[in-house]
Amino acid sequence: MAQINHHLSDQLLIGYAAATLPEAFSLVVATHISLCDECRARLGEFEAVGGALMNACAAAPVGDDALAKTMALIHQQPQEPMKPRAVAKAVFPAPLRDYAGADPSGVKWRSLGGGVRDARLPTSKDATARLLYIPAGTHLPDHGHRGLEMTLVLQGAFHDEHDRFARGDIDLANEDTHHTPIAEDGADCICLAATDAPLVFNGLLQRLAQPFLRI
Repeated sequence: MAQINHHLSDQLLIGYAAATLPEAFSLVVATHISLCDECRARLGEFEAVGGALMNACAAAPVGDDALAKTMALIHQQPQEPMKPRAVAKAVFPAPLRDYAGADPSGVKWRSLGGGVRDARLPTSKDATARLLYIPAGTHLPDHGHRGLEMTLVLQGAFHDEHDRFARGDIDLANEDTHHTPIAEDGADCICLAATDAPLVFNGLLQRLAQPFLRI
């Protein structure tokens, strides 16, 4: 298990436990907790509190046939064969594989220039999830944020003016964050990122290309 130094906030873990996060953010949370023992344990505590609160609520009346109808709906769902368990050291942890496939070689990458590539993942429209491939030693454009961006490192590492992030680390950026991420030498950096608003670029070329690149 990788040494993880940057974790999820309580607010995000509670939102995930309550199923109130956009799908893109939930994907990042699920992928992170598959790598992080600490956040997985904290999530279990929040889920236990939520369960206790539900048990304390008054029971809602249901029809006598509610259980039978529920079981019938379950049996109507197609039975999929069990998927092989993800290898612990695979670049893509298990929660990500339903969205991106088994590994980076099968991703349909789109060039963003300078060797940087991305791949947008199919999630609900209230937020966007994408994979980022950044060659080692590459600087990303200087930028800010209009909303929340969650970035999870899957391979390699990057640093900015504020800190360093390696496999399993979560970088949380908001409207107060302005930075220039740099992929470190060694392995190319692959990240899973979720945003709920477009980025803010300072460079003219980036601003002109932004509507076409949808970033």
